Amino acid sequence: MPRDTAILEAYVPTILLLFIAGAMLTRIIYRALAMTDLYRLVWHPALFRASLLVCVCCFIGLSVYR
Repeated sequence: MPRDTAILEAYVPTILLLFIAGAMLTRIIYRALAMTDLYRLVWHPALFRASLLVCVCCFIGLSVYR
């Protein structure tokens, strides 16, 4: 995987694109948890969303850069 990706003649770090993909995937997971009503079992919703974002982004990053 290249370290930089050219988008419209501008170099963008690949990790930024992975973070955007992780944020979209986190949003989909969050919506699914909210629709199934499992989200009410979470003790601290903001902390859960932040840790879910970190876990998803790390998983994507490790799977791409491995």
